[in-house]
Amino acid sequence: MRPVAVAITGGIGAGKSSALEAFRRHGAATVSSDEIVHQLLAENDEVRDALVERLGSQVLGTSGRPDRAAIARIVFRDPDALSFLEGLLHPLVSQEYLAWREQLAALDDPPAICVTEVPLLYEVGAEERFDKVAVITAPRRLREYRREQPIDEREDRLLPDREKVRRADFHYTNVGDLDALDDWVAGVMTELLPQP
Repeated sequence: MRPVAVAITGGIGAGKSSALEAFRRHGAATVSSDEIVHQLLAENDEVRDALVERLGSQVLGTSGRPDRAAIARIVFRDPDALSFLEGLLHPLVSQEYLAWREQLAALDDPPAICVTEVPLLYEVGAEERFDKVAVITAPRRLREYRREQPIDEREDRLLPDREKVRRADFHYTNVGDLDALDDWVAGVMTELLPQP
C-alpha cells in the first residue's frame, strides 16, 4: 500500500525541520529537500557542470564539488542566477523524492505515512504531488531570532503565510516549545493513520 504523502512547508526559520524530525519520531518516513540538494551537489556531475557553466568555477569548493556558501553569495544578489539555480535543482529534487516514495511503496511493510520538507512547495506548484500539506508558521521576529540573522529579500518572493495556510490541510503556529510542536505532530499523525 502506498504511504500517505505529506509535504511540510513554511517560511524561513518557522520550524519545518523540527516538524519533520517530530514526524520521524512518530513513525513517518521522512526526507528533506535540503538533504536531496546536498546529495545532488555532492554527487551529480551534471549539476556541477551546469553550475560552473552558468555561475563560474568560483562556485566549486576545495573538493571540486559545488560549495553551497559560494553559490549562495552569487544567487542571492542576482535574481536571474537564483531563477537558474531553482530551475536546475527543483525538477531534480522532485524526481528524487518521488522515486523515494515509490521505493517506500515497494517495501514489504511500507510506512503508513511519508513526509517531505519542501520549502518552496506552493511557489513551484508541487502541492499536487502530495496527499496532504502541513504549513508551519511563526512571526517574523521569532524566525529571525531562531536564525540569528535578519530574513532577507528572498522572503519577499514567497507566497504569504496567510495564503499557504488557506491552501493547506494542517497549520501550526510555531511559537511554543518543541514539546508543543511534538504534540501537534502526534495529533496530525493520528488523523492521517488509517483507523482499524
